[in-house]
Amino acid sequence: MPDADIILYPSLLNESDCTHFLTELTQTVQWRQDSITIYGRSLPQPRLTAWYGDPGKSYTYSGITMHPVLWTPTLLALKAKVDAVAGVVFNSVLLNLYRDGNDSMEWHSDDEPELGLNPTIGSLSLGGTRRFLLRHRFQKELKHQLELTSGSFLIMQGTTQHYWQHQVPKTKRPVPPRINLTFRVISE
Repeated sequence: MPDADIILYPSLLNESDCTHFLTELTQTVQWRQDSITIYGRSLPQPRLTAWYGDPGKSYTYSGITMHPVLWTPTLLALKAKVDAVAGVVFNSVLLNLYRDGNDSMEWHSDDEPELGLNPTIGSLSLGGTRRFLLRHRFQKELKHQLELTSGSFLIMQGTTQHYWQHQVPKTKRPVPPRINLTFRVISE
């Protein structure tokens, strides 16, 4: 993909670990459903979210500011795995719980100022397989699709967020719940 630096590890975690972490995170994470404003209307986000990380590593996107809940032992264990593979010491993670195929994430880039110039985003998937779509921001004919399966780990780095947008679209097919953990580095 031009203007992108993306690496996919299809099975960072085995099936047993995925099941364990999915169950534990579903039950123990402090999930919330914030509202976003679309065309002047306030609507609940079509997924549940949570923000964990180092003290003081707040994150703002779509008009929502999230202050970190401190790392749990489970999240620290997952962080150690993704830090080692990505070669990055992440200091925060945005968790998204897609309860079924109606939950989604619209087109966007992870390009908020607190992520720095060329952010590295490490995206770990647990649970149901979902389509992950990418489109070039300037060359509209450039599109790509990945199937993010349980245990897969996707790294987006370099200039990727400058040139590409991504989304997790709704689906009508039955799909089990999915948790996506997007590890990030919030700059000082």
